[in-house]
Amino acid sequence: MKKTLVSALTTALVVGAASTTFAAANPFSDVPADHWAYDAVSQLAADGVIEGYGDTTFRGNQNITRYEMAQMIAKAMAKSDVSAADKVLIDKLAAEFSDELNNLGVRVSNLERNADMVKWNGEARYRYWSKRVEDRDGVHNEAGKDKQNTDRLKLRLEPTAEVNQNWHVKARLDADINTSKDTGATGDVKLARVYAQGDYKNFQVKLGKQALFSTETNGLVLDDDFSGAQVTFGKDLKTTLEAGRWDLDNADYAVSTAAAAKDSAANYQGIMLNYAPNKLSLGAGYRHFGSDAFTKVASYNNSSSKSDDANIWSVGAGYRFDRNWNLEGAFAKNDEADNYNTAHNIQLSYKGADRVNAGTWGLYGAYRYLGENVAFAPTYDTALNNTKGWEVGADYTPFHNVYTAVSYFDGKQLARSDKDAKVLFGRVSFFF
Repeated sequence: MKKTLVSALTTALVVGAASTTFAAANPFSDVPADHWAYDAVSQLAADGVIEGYGDTTFRGNQNITRYEMAQMIAKAMAKSDVSAADKVLIDKLAAEFSDELNNLGVRVSNLERNADMVKWNGEARYRYWSKRVEDRDGVHNEAGKDKQNTDRLKLRLEPTAEVNQNWHVKARLDADINTSKDTGATGDVKLARVYAQGDYKNFQVKLGKQALFSTETNGLVLDDDFSGAQVTFGKDLKTTLEAGRWDLDNADYAVSTAAAAKDSAANYQGIMLNYAPNKLSLGAGYRHFGSDAFTKVASYNNSSSKSDDANIWSVGAGYRFDRNWNLEGAFAKNDEADNYNTAHNIQLSYKGADRVNAGTWGLYGAYRYLGENVAFAPTYDTALNNTKGWEVGADYTPFHNVYTAVSYFDGKQLARSDKDAKVLFGRVSFFF
């Protein structure tokens, strides 16, 4: 690390003061008054950003360590009277030296708290589905058709507002447009999530409308939202407790159809355990849902005494062989359902696209079995209600923050084992 980097820091930090007369005295014997950096070095020393070596020398021509540079950045971060231009450069330096700053006990988030109190992220997404579900009129396809193509656009905005050092309020706004029909395309905007999040050492709490994701199975059972509370604690072994209400309109076809005629939401309680200290990851979960809607699901129970509960047990495991290959599997069962009450998945992945790194890509192959009375809202883009089959896919990042993916599912319907169920899916996302 040469003097040029120190010069960049010192010059930038005195931009705002360059128009004024420096009154600070120079404490360093090796920085003469006619040196180009005399004013900058004197002012930064007066501000406590730099200290020299304790023997009245600055040693500006000497290489410095990353640790020494991080010390100067940390002191610059503590300054409150800096211009907007200075703050931008400090942000960049803090990101570059984030590891060293963390070792010094200075979190980069401390710098972010000095910036705007509300931050926005977003995504513009296009998705396409081509479904071929044999003899399933009115279920997944338009009446009288085995084939259905769907085009959808989504604009997603995600603001985060700071409350204090530990608490933030987060939200998600989604605007969806169905472009499958050239005329009369419909759109809607909804507040999909809004919750308060508190972060402490090895402890996190969320309150409000938030994500409902079965982390122990990597989304085999659920990938949706619920209203309630979530608490996560632990270091290597993480325990997550959840309780609240889940909107059944977002469940699979069988449950959501029954919910529309009976009870639109279910009481929910759940616990997840996840352990991932190294290449091996293990998970287990239990979830209870209670709703009269389950009594109206035709495939749920054989007996005349219909259960209004869903008790789902789930396990998952994964192993990362190296930086490229990853194998994962999961299994789930609903003890209350008599039919289509199990789901399982196994997937082998190679590499994987990173949306911030242009040129990254990945491939995967998977076998999925999605019983409709347990895989209520799986995360898979090609997921069809009550099906089993093979899936292959690929993703690619052609440019920074531009993500593309394509996948194909070739399977059978569980209720009609000789009937096909095929889905082609494509996606392009622009993140900002």
